[in-house]
Amino acid sequence: MRAPPTYTEAIISLRPTSTFSLTDGNVVIWKDVNAAEPSTADIEAEFARLQADFEAKQYQRDRKGQYPAIGDQLDDLFRKGGVFSDTMASKLQAVKDANPKE
Repeated sequence: MRAPPTYTEAIISLRPTSTFSLTDGNVVIWKDVNAAEPSTADIEAEFARLQADFEAKQYQRDRKGQYPAIGDQLDDLFRKGGVFSDTMASKLQAVKDANPKE
C-alpha cells in the first residue's frame, strides 16, 4: 500500500535529476551545482500538493483490497467473451458503491 508523501519526495518532484541530502530536521543540503535549489516555500507547496493528491485518492486504497482477485476478474471476462458476468459486475459495483470517489 502506498505511504503518504515525504519531504524528500517533494524535492524529487521539483528537481527529479538533482542530488541533495536531507537532515533529520528537514534541512536540505544541496549538492547539485547544475540546478537551482528549490526554496523552502516551493518545497512546502509541493509537499502540500502531493499530500492533497494522496488524500484525494484514499478511495483507491480502500477499494484495492476489496475487489475480487484480478485472476478471477480475467477468468470471468474470458468465460463471458470479454464482458463481465452480472455476478462479477455486481461485486465490482458493490466495492465502488462502498468506497465512493468523492
